[in-house]
Amino acid sequence: MNVAQKLIHAHLLEGEMEPGSEIGLKIDQALLQDATGTLVQLELEAMGLDRAKTKVAVQYVDHNLLQTDFRNADDHLFLHSAAQKFGLWFSRPGNGVSHPVHMQRFGVPGATMVGSDSHTCAAGALGMLAIGTGGLDVAGAIAGQPYFVKMPKIMGVRLTGKLPDWVSAKDVILEMLRRHGVKGGVGKIIEYHGDGLQGLSAMDRHVIANMGAELGATTTVFPSDGETRRYLKSQERESDWVELTADAGCTYDLEDEIVLDELVPLIACPTSPGNVVPVEEVAGKPISQVVIGSSANPGHRDFWIAGAIVKDRLVHPEVSFDINPTSRQLIQNMIESRAFANLIKAGGRFHQSGCMGCIGMGQAPASDTISLRTMPRNFPDRSGTKDDQVYLCSPETAAASALTGKITDPRTLEESYGMSYPQYEAPETEKIHEELLVAPTEHKAEIKLKKGPNIQSLPEMDQLQEAYEVPVLLKMGDNISTDEIMKAGAEVLPFRSNIPEISKFSFTVIDDTFYKRAMQAKEKYGGHVVVAGENYAQGSSREHAAIGPKYLGQVAVIAKDYARIAWQNLINFGILPLEFINPEDYEQIEEGAVIRFSNLKESVRSGNPITVRVLNKNNEVDLPLTHKMTPRQVEILTKGGIINDFREKLAS
Repeated sequence: MNVAQKLIHAHLLEGEMEPGSEIGLKIDQALLQDATGTLVQLELEAMGLDRAKTKVAVQYVDHNLLQTDFRNADDHLFLHSAAQKFGLWFSRPGNGVSHPVHMQRFGVPGATMVGSDSHTCAAGALGMLAIGTGGLDVAGAIAGQPYFVKMPKIMGVRLTGKLPDWVSAKDVILEMLRRHGVKGGVGKIIEYHGDGLQGLSAMDRHVIANMGAELGATTTVFPSDGETRRYLKSQERESDWVELTADAGCTYDLEDEIVLDELVPLIACPTSPGNVVPVEEVAGKPISQVVIGSSANPGHRDFWIAGAIVKDRLVHPEVSFDINPTSRQLIQNMIESRAFANLIKAGGRFHQSGCMGCIGMGQAPASDTISLRTMPRNFPDRSGTKDDQVYLCSPETAAASALTGKITDPRTLEESYGMSYPQYEAPETEKIHEELLVAPTEHKAEIKLKKGPNIQSLPEMDQLQEAYEVPVLLKMGDNISTDEIMKAGAEVLPFRSNIPEISKFSFTVIDDTFYKRAMQAKEKYGGHVVVAGENYAQGSSREHAAIGPKYLGQVAVIAKDYARIAWQNLINFGILPLEFINPEDYEQIEEGAVIRFSNLKESVRSGNPITVRVLNKNNEVDLPLTHKMTPRQVEILTKGGIINDFREKLAS
């Protein structure tokens, strides 16, 4: 078996390892962050959970760190109280971004993990099977339930050779996105192997595994080898290491190969991580901002290399040079290696440890200007600026561009600055920082959840009815992201634990009249539907992209196909994820049409085509639709969502 198959086989509770069939997995660890974790904790409350049943579960506070009023601060207190009540570790605000901190302190080769963040797959760098998913699935795993997912195909990517100067791990994953796009990983686990791994550190592998989410992959897997052992030793956790490698002669469902020696500096242009070109093709464009950091480039090396490039120099006077350290531990090690001093002296603006601008929490760029970021996503308006022009690149390209004030191929620094490529050597040991990690308390039933005035318990959701006649409020194209369905940023995310309020932002990036029209449709028709093209709801795992529209009466989404996490989230909250049997029928539905459903429950349960009557402005047509839910998921949907299902199981 290959590594991914070994991980799945060791944790398989239900189903067969046949691609496309549903499997149930035993989950060892759970990761929660605050933008989605507040919902998870409210879901655990709604389920009546007594105590977390995973080996490790950690609640991080890394997304919503700006405290412009009481709401984020209240949520931090709520999350701490919930961690105490349900038996989770708690990573305090400012301790760091969840993924690199988890890798430093908790990640274990051979373990499974689900996380309420799409970049949970970063832990695959340690030889874990780590899957980002909706919060309800994470809550279920914490409650001791199997995690269900369709068995992916395994795509083996052979890495050969060695990265050339001025090219780094970010360029490897950008090359994958250049080849395969944002849908290329859907239904797949990406497993990297080959002699090229010898030159990639554990944190280099983290960079690659993290942005597997941008490929749409179920997850990314690396072997646990000597480099994994070296990394865990540097974290004073060598005892957690186990070897996990592919068997000789194993095969993969799909195969690809990257010759590392042939890679060049790459960059993802607005407004998609899949819009990748060589840096030299867009070089020379003036920029206004460079941001170093995020879960996509979180390692000491990433900051050190940027600091070495700008050492004893000053960044361009028209560039804001923003530094987002990914953990308190990293800051201590940056001070030790003088990377901190190099960045500050060059004009870096140092921010607290957290996601910050990656999620639109501050650091919005100036209007009509270019921002270069070492981050994983550049969807429209994600930065907090409506007309943003965000490019994604390596620390080398980012630092070089900060010096010149324009997009710069870092290889040109050898001639223009007489600079040789800085050679990084990883320290044998790191300064360890655990002081802001709060261990689970002994179980005390009397612990009360601290709920400020903005924190509301989950509202009851309507169950699926037999018949509807509801309008199509939006008709959208391909690759609509969760950032467009429910925007991120400092204006919206403080309402993440207040569903009635956050629902007002549903689809506002696409149509700022949506909330008003949805409320009118809910009163007049009892709900609404939306229509979309391919890869609907790619990107973040945030459940608000499902629960917000559900609160506004969304009955169904009709799309050509879906991103994995969003599809699961829709089912978990009782929204029908319907698909066109004939993709060309997408053209038969107009925005504003009325969709008539009848005998819906029976049709969903039978698995037969679901015929709907479409009442367009000037014609009527019957269209056959289908769904890809398993019998288990159909049962969840008909119960009104997975919370009711879990509540029954916990009670028994």
